[in-house]
Amino acid sequence: MNKGWIIYSEQDAYENKAYINWFIHETKEQNLDLTLILREQLQVGLLQNQPTILVDHSMVELPVFAVVRTPEPLLNLLLEEMGIAVFNSSHVARICNHKALTHFEVSKLQIPMVDTLFMKKINLRTTPPMSFPFVVKEATGRGGKQVFFINNQIQWEDCMNQIQSNDVIIQTTNVQIGKDIRIFVVGKEIVGAVLRESNSDFRANYKLGGTATWFELSSNQINMVHKIMNHFDFGMVGIDFLIDHDGNLLFNEIEDVVGSRTLSAVSDLNILQKYTSYIKSKISGMHS
Repeated sequence: MNKGWIIYSEQDAYENKAYINWFIHETKEQNLDLTLILREQLQVGLLQNQPTILVDHSMVELPVFAVVRTPEPLLNLLLEEMGIAVFNSSHVARICNHKALTHFEVSKLQIPMVDTLFMKKINLRTTPPMSFPFVVKEATGRGGKQVFFINNQIQWEDCMNQIQSNDVIIQTTNVQIGKDIRIFVVGKEIVGAVLRESNSDFRANYKLGGTATWFELSSNQINMVHKIMNHFDFGMVGIDFLIDHDGNLLFNEIEDVVGSRTLSAVSDLNILQKYTSYIKSKISGMHS
């Protein structure tokens, strides 16, 4: 039986215990053996000039595959270097865990998006980079955190003090505030889409108190998502779009370590059954 690791930080593993158990159950159904490994247990790096992975400071038998559920592209890369099939790949993790890189990459596909500036915290000035209102996002932020809606000079200067990461993006706000579409993708398949809305926050994230409803994609919207899917080699991701005032979708971001609470809330789709089946087919292809 092919052995795999699912890697979480300790805090995220605690918060996602039911999801991890579901994942392990679905891998068993595919005749795969999945074990939870905490990131805090791992010592990864270069020992005696060789890529090395230790678990609790000991050499262990390495898995055939790893599902990395912590945003750390270098970890994905090192696992790949040691011959492990990694989901998502280090390429996907590197780009999709950095909002500026994601926008730059997706812009090559002529996908519409809001105007976006790439900035460094150390280069920000009290003079705002564009006219109010605008949104500031830390490039490596997740889950709607480290996102600031700026209406005036006081908020801008306050935001400059709160930003923790050096890389930020700054975006125009000519969209329907508090609404977005998340599209769940496994491999080259669109599994489903949800409309996320919030009446109390400019961010539509479900975990921040937003609501979710099933969203039926039009053929044009499906074609746009296929363009993105065909450009990357995704395992499982969420592709997020904002909505302009005419109802058109504008690319927003790609979630590498995507959860599926909203999809489970609005449908009976078993995305982890699809994902574990996809993982099995990928590792079978590697060893055939």
